[in-house]
Amino acid sequence: EVLSDVRFVVLVVVGALGVLAYQPAFFFGTEANGVAIGTVVALGSAPIVTGVIDSLLTRKKPEARWLAATALAIVGVVMVCGLLDPRQLVAVNPLGIAASVGAGAAYAVYALASKAVIARSWEPLDTMGAMFATAAVFSLPVLLLAGTAWLGTTQGLALVAWLGVVTTAVAYLLFGWGLSRLPVTTVSTLTLAEPMTATLLGLIVLQEQLTAVSVVGIIAIAAGVVLLSLPGGKVTVDV
Repeated sequence: EVLSDVRFVVLVVVGALGVLAYQPAFFFGTEANGVAIGTVVALGSAPIVTGVIDSLLTRKKPEARWLAATALAIVGVVMVCGLLDPRQLVAVNPLGIAASVGAGAAYAVYALASKAVIARSWEPLDTMGAMFATAAVFSLPVLLLAGTAWLGTTQGLALVAWLGVVTTAVAYLLFGWGLSRLPVTTVSTLTLAEPMTATLLGLIVLQEQLTAVSVVGIIAIAAGVVLLSLPGGKVTVDV
């Protein structure tokens, strides 16, 4: 029982470190190479790293349907972000690319650790709460070093409320619920719907214009998500 408790603690700490590492790596990557390249490398590398680590841990080859859906969705993300335009690939910062890949790896670590905890009888709510609370404690020194004056402003409080409630609490509770019912590799690939959703919101809310390539990219992402959502096939056993 003691050994089991130690494993839970280790998994929670590892997951929290993944949460903590993701943010600075992601934002450094987007700052270095722009939002399009930084986002597509981070989001695109996450399911690949998740699949590789999962295969190493379970000693099983990835499911063919997952490979096909992931490849299709990643191609779609590249098209939506406009990375087929050579002008966007000029002067790419290698350190920024490394940081974005690091963000994808951090996400993979967090997702795998969360799935492992949930698979050992923890509820998704408890799992998300434990990992994010631990990550919050780890990040306190960063907050103190960066300064807290902005928290006393109306805009600062509104930002904290939005990021804390909507983009973190609600989003990751849904993420944990998905992890409790699906293989971690599937969940990781399904999150590639994020850039598709952002693009559609830009079209509907901000009246942005879509290129033909972006439209094809959205269709490719949707096809990858649908392919993963189809019933049947062999289910991957995760850690």
